[in-house]
Amino acid sequence: MDLIRIIFSILLPPLGVFLQVGLGGAFWLNIILTLFGYLPGIIHAVWIIARR
Repeated sequence: MDLIRIIFSILLPPLGVFLQVGLGGAFWLNIILTLFGYLPGIIHAVWIIARR
């Protein structure tokens, strides 16, 4: 299941975070990071998935 989340995180970072933690603070932070740049959103999403 983590592999699917990581694939979603590469394609659409907030979706991968949402699948991992729901609508929590990490999800909204990831949306902000993705708006600032696609790469920071991906890094944050993969970090969230790998951490849990």
